Amino acid sequence: MSVSVNVRIPTPLRTLSGGASEIGVEGSTVAEVLKALEAAHPGFQERLFDGDGNLRRFVNVFVADEDIRFLDGLGTAVAEGQTVSIIPAVAGG
Repeated sequence: MSVSVNVRIPTPLRTLSGGASEIGVEGSTVAEVLKALEAAHPGFQERLFDGDGNLRRFVNVFVADEDIRFLDGLGTAVAEGQTVSIIPAVAGG
C-alpha cells in the first residue's frame, strides 16, 4: 500500500522540481518514492541512478535521518508522513 511521503530536494536538483525544496509523492519503499518523483518531475532518474539502476555513488538517500545504505537500500520501507532526503555527497578537504 502506498503512503504519502515528502521528498527533500537538494539545491543542485531544484531546477528539476521547479524550485521546490520538498515534494509530496506516494510510495511504500524508497524505490517507489523515487520512481514517483521521476514521474512527477522527469530528470531525477538520470541524476540519481547509474546505467545499471543503482544509486550513484555520490547520492545519499535518508529516510527519517537514517542512511538507506545501512537499512534495506532501495527496498527500505517508508511510513506515512516520513521524509525522504536526497543528499549529494560533498567531497573536498
